[in-house]
Amino acid sequence: MTSTTATQDDPAGAHSTLVRKSLHDEALVTGWRPLTENCQMVEVRWPTRHRFYVERGRYTPLIVTESLRQALALLTHTAHGIPLSHRLGWEHLRTAVSPGALKVGPEPAEVELTVHHTEVTRRRLGSVHLASRIEATRSGVLLGTATVRYSTHPPVIYDRLRGPYADAEAAFARALPLTAPVPASLVGRGRERDVVLSPTAEPHRWRLRVDTAHRVLFDHPHDHIPGMVLLEAACQAAQAVTAPRPVMPVALDTTFTRYVEFDRSCHVTARELTGPGEDGRVAVDAHQGDRLVFSGTVTTRPRP
Repeated sequence: MTSTTATQDDPAGAHSTLVRKSLHDEALVTGWRPLTENCQMVEVRWPTRHRFYVERGRYTPLIVTESLRQALALLTHTAHGIPLSHRLGWEHLRTAVSPGALKVGPEPAEVELTVHHTEVTRRRLGSVHLASRIEATRSGVLLGTATVRYSTHPPVIYDRLRGPYADAEAAFARALPLTAPVPASLVGRGRERDVVLSPTAEPHRWRLRVDTAHRVLFDHPHDHIPGMVLLEAACQAAQAVTAPRPVMPVALDTTFTRYVEFDRSCHVTARELTGPGEDGRVAVDAHQGDRLVFSGTVTTRPRP
């Protein structure tokens, strides 16, 4: 493992390359420092306004997930010495957030992520498998927790895994035409452009709506549909299936089974596991053709 001994403290956006964002203003990480060999503190700043992660004066819960995604991308390179050319992929993600800590204040929110790497396994051909436990605080108050299992692959292995889809520019260009959205209010969104579900003839089943022009979800070409799009789809499906009760997702327990391709339609289904009056639990899965590509459980609470 490569460790760093100096505090990294740059303005917002300075880490955009390391966090795999091409738009500087989408980089949330502002700095990091080591605490122990296997533990680091990552500093994050949330803006008071955001075109995707702020709704009705509150941060959406997925801003926590995006923050930890960026933090892990940064640390794989800076703390663990993994080359930037490696491709990262999630295998399992479990998160929980405190809804009371998501209110937007008059100033940008300063968030600290304490990241414990509980496993770093390096394979002979260059792949690395990692497991992390993250605790997020805002002004000293617990904001959320997460556990993540993920992997990184060098180009020679990743290209072999992806086969004809390895070229991101070519795969991105093969995206199917954009489909119509469900009503934004049905899925807890205020803007149609942020809806990632399209209606189908079957109840509680939607087609994944892939808007490659969305500058937050797709700020650069990808060779497959990003995990954040699938997580947003799961959150929107959980809200749609509980309608007309307004709810918000507060926890996710998800597994990423396969890469989701741009050139084939993907369908999302959801079903309630609990009844009204309880913290809701909704099972969500996504299939591309007859193959399961993503599954998970979304826990919801009534929307403030």
